[in-house]
Amino acid sequence: MKKIVLLCAAGMSTSLLVNRMREAARADGLDCTIDAFPTSQAAIHGRDADVVLIGPQVKFELRKVQGLLSCPVDVIDMLSYGTLNGRKVLDQAKRLMEENDGTY
Repeated sequence: MKKIVLLCAAGMSTSLLVNRMREAARADGLDCTIDAFPTSQAAIHGRDADVVLIGPQVKFELRKVQGLLSCPVDVIDMLSYGTLNGRKVLDQAKRLMEENDGTY
């Protein structure tokens, strides 16, 4: 099972996006967990994640979060975030995991 973590300012603004990503993952039959947390909890919730995606509103935290974690960390595309396109964000997460270890 893969673990996908989304980080935003308070961990609440991404809840709708998380639900859309879960729907897309179910449709694809993917075995994963997807949850959102505030960036202040990156070290706690990201330490065993396979990928961490950061909301565009906190992209200034990217380097800090990358320094805390050993998994791929990237900023969610602003358009995909704004339109709650769970499919595109899930695809971004899958691509990062494949680039990192060759698997999803």
